[in-house]
Amino acid sequence: MYNDLLRKDKELYTQNGILHMLDRNKRIKPRPERFQNCRDLFDLILTCEERVYDQVVEDLNSREQETCQPVHVINVDIQDNHEEATLGAFLICELCQCIQHTEDMENEIDELLQEFEEKSGRAFLHTVTAAAPSNLY
Repeated sequence: MYNDLLRKDKELYTQNGILHMLDRNKRIKPRPERFQNCRDLFDLILTCEERVYDQVVEDLNSREQETCQPVHVINVDIQDNHEEATLGAFLICELCQCIQHTEDMENEIDELLQEFEEKSGRAFLHTVTAAAPSNLY
């Protein structure tokens, strides 16, 4: 994708920050990943766009359930630009640290998310669903 945009209009995509974001992503992500193909179990899944949140929840709900292990899916809407991505990364990191330090995530997460909404001025989406076991794929 980076090389394609570079060939199409290097100046435009440099000016709007897309090439910088893609370059950063190349350094932190070994390759594109598809959640639908992931075989891991999670306690928490964070998304940064409502459309992706909806797709994750739909995918989890369509999987055959055996363990019924709860998974929290949280969306923090982040605009796709460098400044918002940076601010969103710090917000998500802080949220994850707070969740990690809760004694009882199941009972404390709603209050924690409310605090983060007030602090950040952002509305978070949150749902709890069940994760399918990895051996079903």
